[in-house]
Amino acid sequence: MHLAYPAVLAALLFATGLYGVLARRNAILVLMSVELMLNAVNLNLVAFDVWLRDTLHAGQALTLFTIAIAAAEIGIGLAIVLMVYRNRGTSDIDKLRDTAEGHEPARPDDNTARPEVAA
Repeated sequence: MHLAYPAVLAALLFATGLYGVLARRNAILVLMSVELMLNAVNLNLVAFDVWLRDTLHAGQALTLFTIAIAAAEIGIGLAIVLMVYRNRGTSDIDKLRDTAEGHEPARPDDNTARPEVAA
């Protein structure tokens, strides 16, 4: 088996997933793009495992571990996205930035009148 075919396919899948993470605004589409990137990694792990003819099948074992982590990530990620959508009414990532960044207290302008302090 030629290693170039699965490696090129995995690179294309990873690049598509990376584009989806960087360009999308919807949180569910970002999670799907992360899954696409993880599947590209899984494809590389299995391809290199077959190419190296590893007797321990470490690539396949790591692939199963990655699939389990991805399933947990999707379950928790979708739960978070659904709760945010219920509370905020949107799953747009740009509109959700205030959840990560704290609001700074409003400071009065220097041009506004200040109350006089009795001395």
